[in-house]
Amino acid sequence: MSDTENPRTAVMPPRDGGAATEQQWGRGEAKPDVTRFFQGPQRRGFELARAIRIFFELMSGFRALHFLGPCVTVFGSARFKQDDEYYQVAREVGSRLARAGFTVMTGGGPGIMEAANRGAKDVGGVSVGCNIELAQEQHPNPYLDKWITFRHFYVRKLMLVKYSYAFIAMPGGFGTLDEIFETATLIQTGKISEFPLILMGKEYWKPLIEFMRDRLVKARTIDPIDVDRIRLTDSAEEAVKSITEVAMTQFGLTYGPRLKRRWLLGE
Repeated sequence: MSDTENPRTAVMPPRDGGAATEQQWGRGEAKPDVTRFFQGPQRRGFELARAIRIFFELMSGFRALHFLGPCVTVFGSARFKQDDEYYQVAREVGSRLARAGFTVMTGGGPGIMEAANRGAKDVGGVSVGCNIELAQEQHPNPYLDKWITFRHFYVRKLMLVKYSYAFIAMPGGFGTLDEIFETATLIQTGKISEFPLILMGKEYWKPLIEFMRDRLVKARTIDPIDVDRIRLTDSAEEAVKSITEVAMTQFGLTYGPRLKRRWLLGE
């Protein structure tokens, strides 16, 4: 397996390295073996090799993120710039989460992700990114204490969910919608506890909530409680306060007894 096919962990990249530009993010052709994987059944050897690579990617993610403190994941678009209001709100969210004792976790890229990580670093908090390897090279944002790069979106999404007590979704596109509905489905089906799922930006998300109530609930494809679980706000203070209250009363801001590193496992 080549180095480019392994998840990579590192400390915070140099600040002059820069983040990915809007043109880089998600552009270009995917690698041939990745597109081939989604083209139906392949030779048994190819399928076995792919399964092994995915397994090692999962294990690398577990090892890299195993000893983090309680996390909150912030979703959102990579395309918002520093002068955008949503970037500023996400930065405030990151700061407030860090002050409340949470590790701020994002997809590790530019835009909203950068803003939330940057907010955590503003106040000396812990900032983590689950980066994704795309067709054209893109860099983790420069406000990360720790980051890991994944090749597969579904492995990356698993890590963003597995280590978080709550989820905040800022405005975004297809990727953010995917993350919102994946999380909502896991909560709905009881696969994860009823962690807070908060949408930031009332005007942006209001049509989506109305669609759920007016179409999905009325068609009985979901229950009213499924929509009620999703909180909508414009206030970073309100969002972090509600997360902190749930975390303190239901989860105690801990994953249980503190895990010890084992030198035999290289931790």
